[in-house]
Amino acid sequence: MITKPRRLWFAAAAAAVACLAWTAAASAAGTTGGLPAIQGPLLSTLSGSGSAVSHPCLFTALFGFDCYGPYELGKAYNFPTNLDGTGQTIVIVDAYGSPTIQSDLAAFDSYFHIPAPPSFTIINAASDGETGSGALTSWGVETSLDVEYAHAMAPGAKIVLDVAANDANDNIAYAEAQVLPFYPGALVSQSFGDWETDSTTTPSYVSTSHQIYQMATSLGDTIFASAGDAGATWTQYTGTTSPVIASYPASDPLNTAVGGTQGNPYPGGLYVNGGYGGEQVWNEGAFGIDAATGGAPSILFGAPSWQRGVTGYSTRTIPDVSYDAAVNGGVEVFASPFIYLVGGTSVGSPQWAAIFALLNQARAAQGDGPIGFANADLYHLGRDQSTRSNVFHDITVGNNALDSSLGFSAGTGYDLATGWGTPNVSNLIQALLKAPSDHHGDGGDQSGDGKGGGGDHSGSHGGHQHDSNTAIPG
Repeated sequence: MITKPRRLWFAAAAAAVACLAWTAAASAAGTTGGLPAIQGPLLSTLSGSGSAVSHPCLFTALFGFDCYGPYELGKAYNFPTNLDGTGQTIVIVDAYGSPTIQSDLAAFDSYFHIPAPPSFTIINAASDGETGSGALTSWGVETSLDVEYAHAMAPGAKIVLDVAANDANDNIAYAEAQVLPFYPGALVSQSFGDWETDSTTTPSYVSTSHQIYQMATSLGDTIFASAGDAGATWTQYTGTTSPVIASYPASDPLNTAVGGTQGNPYPGGLYVNGGYGGEQVWNEGAFGIDAATGGAPSILFGAPSWQRGVTGYSTRTIPDVSYDAAVNGGVEVFASPFIYLVGGTSVGSPQWAAIFALLNQARAAQGDGPIGFANADLYHLGRDQSTRSNVFHDITVGNNALDSSLGFSAGTGYDLATGWGTPNVSNLIQALLKAPSDHHGDGGDQSGDGKGGGGDHSGSHGGHQHDSNTAIPG
């Protein structure tokens, strides 16, 4: 249901440098529902490490792709230089894990000159007996992406990798139930998901997961989830007649849903002259990459109090915020024996968790506890136009209609393509320093009216049905 790299990891295509050929990055068709990270080209692992924190993109010369490492992302999004997440814990939830994650992280850290985390704990959760997709490679790349970039952007934070036995939705929830109670005040990253109307997104699964999020929120955790990589309609999985569909667990109001952007101009517009350039909605369909950010109204949850009067919908809408997600303009991920170029909304969830690790470090320094549930505070900042322009990059260009005429356009303020936008991290942290800790959160109600909507323009392409009870790495 939710633990397969089919709804939560949004897979695209991978290109191997060795053979200069594109190969499918997703798991075998018809086996999973979630999407793993979108994979672009890959390279044989480098034999040596570089001598600087910033390196030229490894994929430009051979493929003509733009890409970023931690240094460029830190400069583009204005990460503070006086915070590193010390004293905080980031919990990363993935399925299957990776047998090489420890050495991959060490190689990544060596290349980018990042200190090792103060601790890296891997917890292999017990299984509830369900069968998963077996998409070990895709989840291995997802695991490397999540661990490496959560750590890179908050190198002083402790890293906990919560590994579900497989990517069956119930097994992912089972893994969270086993681990999250032991990490109060943690920052939790979930780079996977499923469309809400999939047969495997069952009421029992949603109810169980919501209870887990309630428990984690009561402990002061801040929880993030990727919004999806198949546009507003998930047409690749649901067919060409699909209405707009939100992704779960991103649509749970106790989660902060992270959408995606790409450079404006595309592809290299995000990082310009050593700092922030410009962004637009992540939608690479017109550039030969069948991927775009998720974003749509939920049919599972009513609008929580903090969204009312903002979105124009009576139900929960996603995303809440966004982050770079382009494949061409993606991130370099070390997953032995290759280095991958990776995009997707999976890129944003662990880095938003890292941002809040920095925030909680700063709050601790002034004697305050973890911020906990974040959405009410984020929407409070977004509603105030003067504050919003200081803490968010408001995305006003593009839409998330992919393989369909249905989708949502970006506009001033909140929209269903990018939420409030991407972070100006230093300013966001300053704005949230004095916010009260929230260990409750308004989780809305599970009584969505089932009404989607939102027409837009896009080309129409054929899709295919994807049936499974597994999550897609996002």
